Amino acid sequence: MSISSKQMAKLAYEALSEKKASDIKAIDISGISVLADYFVIADGANQHQIEAMCDAVEEALLKADVPLKQVEGNRNSSWMLLDFGDIIVHVFSKEDRLFYDLERIWGDGKFMDVSELEDD
Repeated sequence: MSISSKQMAKLAYEALSEKKASDIKAIDISGISVLADYFVIADGANQHQIEAMCDAVEEALLKADVPLKQVEGNRNSSWMLLDFGDIIVHVFSKEDRLFYDLERIWGDGKFMDVSELEDD
């Protein structure tokens, strides 16, 4: 059974939340990009939390039979990108998140609350 990109974004959002991620944002970019349907963006307080957040997202989506297609960054990075195809998860240090400012760059997308990620 495959799950929708909206469900994938919700699982990622919840996994990040469980690891106490800061300022989690889900952005529906399906109408403005062919890269993915959703970006999920969050930041962590330190390297260990960033690693734990990424591990939690990967585990949650793997349990839903959604394989990780590609990773950018590594365990020593202050920014990691997890590409699951239909969704891309960005996990930053606070400083890198401010620097890259993806929310501004992708501001034409629809910012969604976790409650909006429920399937219709």
